[in-house]
Parts: sequence; structure tokens; C-alpha cells
Amino acid sequence: MARLARLIVPGAAHHVLQRGNNRQAVFHDDTDRRAYLDALREATRLHEVRVHGYVLMDEHVHLLVTPTAEDSLARAMQTLGRRYVARFNQRHGRSGTLWEGRYRTALIDAPTYLLATLRYIEQQPQRDPRCTDDPTLFAWSSARHHLGLSRDPLLSEHPAYWAQGNTPFEREAAHRAALLQPLAPTLLALLRRHVHSGWPLLPPDAAKALAELTGRPLEPRQAGRPARPASSMRSVPD
Repeated sequence: MARLARLIVPGAAHHVLQRGNNRQAVFHDDTDRRAYLDALREATRLHEVRVHGYVLMDEHVHLLVTPTAEDSLARAMQTLGRRYVARFNQRHGRSGTLWEGRYRTALIDAPTYLLATLRYIEQQPQRDPRCTDDPTLFAWSSARHHLGLSRDPLLSEHPAYWAQGNTPFEREAAHRAALLQPLAPTLLALLRRHVHSGWPLLPPDAAKALAELTGRPLEPRQAGRPARPASSMRSVPD
């Protein structure tokens, strides 16, 4: 069965996941990480994709982005893949694929889920026992930018981030308080499930409206055949 085409909505936020093939490392050191961010910056500027958040883990990458056109994200990820993998393979004397198939992405409803998704992304190091529990000490995510500890020219702050306060100090303090609080298990599972499956993360009313507009399902169908109406079912003796 053919895979459903990605749902990309220009001007809306999307959560992107890239994983190493067979869970292999996609970064061996900080030189690799800098090369990836350089390639990401070039690709997103070229294809007009705004980057709101990111984290570079050893075996995977999370991005929070807004494409400006329907094909912007696909073109940016293709450009990023070509440039980074070529540099990585040349530097490490290898050939072949680096990523696990195609990248995964889920459309998210910004008013409801953007800040939670940003926390999910920037808290990745805190959930990895090999990393630090303090997001301010992890250099390879957008957290330090949002906490006012450094300025990252890659990033475009989302309006939902700005809504956390009227001044930079208020926004940074609110973001710090949020980052230090773990996500509720149900919300964590929800965010993880949607980015891995690719189904959009939208409130029911928004999902229904978008499904009618696009003419495509926006949630997985239940497994198995639909139940027949009771009137059409034969009675079975006791």
C-alpha cells in the first residue's frame, strides 16, 4: 500500500524528525554538528523555511519549522541532505545513505501545541542519560537562544514564543520555567506519537475542517472491517 503523501500547509508550523539509518550516529563530534547547522541554515534560507527550534542528538535531529510554500520544506530537506551527507561521508571516509528513509513530519496547531512541541524538542537532552539535565548546558539546541544566553542567527522566533511575555526578560523567564518542568506523560506520548506517525496534531474541530478542505484523512482508520449495521446482521442462536 502506498504511503500517504506528507501534509504540508504553508505558513503553519511543522515538527520534523530525522533519524540515523539503523539508529547509527549522524554526528561524531562538534565539527559534524557545526556542518549540519551550516547546511540547515543555507537550505532553509534558500527555500524560505523559518526555523523556530531544533536539537541535535547523536542519532537523530528534531526541527520545528514553518515553510512558506507547499514545496519549501521538501526542497529544504533535500538540499540539507545532499550537502550534509556529502560532507559527512567525505570527512569520515564512508559512502551510502546516512538517514533512515525519508524524514518524518507532522503539522501542528500552533496555538494549542507549539510551545509544548518546542519544550519536547529542547528537553531531548534531559531525557537522554548520556546528556545533561540542565538545558542551559547543552550547546546543540535552540534552548540557549530562547533563554537569552546566546543569539542564534538560524532561528526565527515564533509568535507563540513572543506571547509568553512583553519583554525579553519575561519571555526568557517563562521559557526557563517551562523547560525545567517535564512534560506530562500523556502529552509527551501524544507529541511522540504524532511526529513518528506523521499524522497532524490538531484540535478535533481544526482537523475536521482541514480534512474537508483537503479531501484526505487526517487520522488513522481503525484496523479491521467496519461493523455492519445491526439491522443487516443475522441473529445467532444462543
